[in-house]
Amino acid sequence: MTTMDYDVIVLGEVLLEVGTSAVFRDGVEARLGCSGDALNAAAAAAAAGARVGLLTRIGDDEVGEGIVARIEELGVDTGLVDRTGGHNGCYLMRADPGGTRGFAYMRRGSAASGLSPDDVRRARLGERARCVLTSGITAALSDTARAAVLAAKEAANEFVYDPNHRPALVGSDEAAATLRAVSEGAKLVTPSHPGETSALLGCGTSEEAARELRALGTEAVAVTCGGDGVLVEAESRDGSWRLPPVPARSVVDQTGAGDVFAGTVTARLALGDELPVAVGLAAAAASLSVGGRGGTGGIPAIGSTREHLATSPGSVSCAG
Repeated sequence: MTTMDYDVIVLGEVLLEVGTSAVFRDGVEARLGCSGDALNAAAAAAAAGARVGLLTRIGDDEVGEGIVARIEELGVDTGLVDRTGGHNGCYLMRADPGGTRGFAYMRRGSAASGLSPDDVRRARLGERARCVLTSGITAALSDTARAAVLAAKEAANEFVYDPNHRPALVGSDEAAATLRAVSEGAKLVTPSHPGETSALLGCGTSEEAARELRALGTEAVAVTCGGDGVLVEAESRDGSWRLPPVPARSVVDQTGAGDVFAGTVTARLALGDELPVAVGLAAAAASLSVGGRGGTGGIPAIGSTREHLATSPGSVSCAG
């Protein structure tokens, strides 16, 4: 493949993150950070060794300056960031190590909700990136953002889609329609089971969901199944197989683990890894990420990810 500017371009929204372990009340201690599924995935892809660009819109104010600085700190290129009018989206998160999380979003009319096919055209995805990653959250931001997702799918050399369904943002029927629209010809789709496989595909098992998406024309499917690991179904050369769960060393905050999986697997595929290796590394990176606080607080470097996978039960080879 000819040299391109990026291995991966991630399309989506960056959010201010206000995180606490207490009930939302006046005066509780909280931590300010930057998150959102697009940033979490982009940071994970960069940590996995890829050259990553983030295609987004960020408010042209002091808050936006801080967001751009954080994107750069995470090793993600900001050349595709459009500084524009509008406020930056924000969410309040209450989380505890046991996995209980509560979210309150303030993103209606955010800068990134203005993403449109014009942004995709200006980014010249097919010329500049080996692979494009986006999500159902991005598609749910607005009608124009959904159109941008569909345009990105058509423009990309290889397209990865994380359904990342949020019922508070979009109904299951609309989210399912988007999933079906982007599945044909996609490189990889990464739904979670049972939540997304049931709500978006009407499937009771991970196997049924994988078969359904393959029938829609997706090249490969990686169904993340929590404590049951990852079910993968792909072209005949890889077949269907299940990766056992990769145990976490510690659990502090599970926010963004699915985004880390999506970003890591996309990066490793773009860099030439075979699907079983890419999925294994993605699962290991997600497992390590829950040891940090916030969406980008625990993203591991690729060396740590390889080591973690190699020492986990039922690990696959991560050479390459």
